[in-house]
Amino acid sequence: MSISHATSTATTQTMIICVPQEIPSTALTSRQLDRHFGVTGSTSRRFWAGPKLRLWQKGHIIDPQKGAPVVCAGGPVRLLDLAGVVHAAGIGAGLRYQRYAQLAAGTKPAIPWADMLARHHADPERFPLTRAKAAFEAQPRVQAILLHNAASYTPHDRIDLAELGALQAGHIAYQHYKAMSQICGDALLTERGQQLKPASDAIADQARYLEQARAHLDSLDPDTRLLAVTL
Repeated sequence: MSISHATSTATTQTMIICVPQEIPSTALTSRQLDRHFGVTGSTSRRFWAGPKLRLWQKGHIIDPQKGAPVVCAGGPVRLLDLAGVVHAAGIGAGLRYQRYAQLAAGTKPAIPWADMLARHHADPERFPLTRAKAAFEAQPRVQAILLHNAASYTPHDRIDLAELGALQAGHIAYQHYKAMSQICGDALLTERGQQLKPASDAIADQARYLEQARAHLDSLDPDTRLLAVTL
């Protein structure tokens, strides 16, 4: 997380696109995203193909990678193992939460950056951005995470401070947050061109988005194609 982010809108790094039927599968490449969806980015291997995928069905999977499971950027809902992706993301989140809990032990709950930023926007003269950054980083729990991240050699070992609100919601809540985020991304573009996204990075807004996005995914026809994009 970069606390230089000074806008109150939600951070959007990944988008899940529900692909309209009229767009051919051959157009679902990084070079064609702007033309067909008005977004600039690259396809992202965020999903798994179903374990019973047959050889003749592999042509419907978007950007597959060899292995078991087959990691891919998307495909028809009926050919994706969304439940498996959710389960795996939840397990990974549980392990990450254990590391966070060790770091947070003995420290008071911290005000997440999204809330600190909202306070800045509410009164920028009395609470300028530099003061907001200083106040955020002065919190012992944040300092513990910053020190841990400084000593970590790989990104996988680091704790994302942007997820502090979800982490402080508890072990199970954090697992649900990461599991749903894996299939819903930070924003969702429906097959009718409507964009769903959180109002801000605050955990309450994130939770409302995930509920809305998951409901939309659950309502899709099994033949609807999903495409994951990194913006």
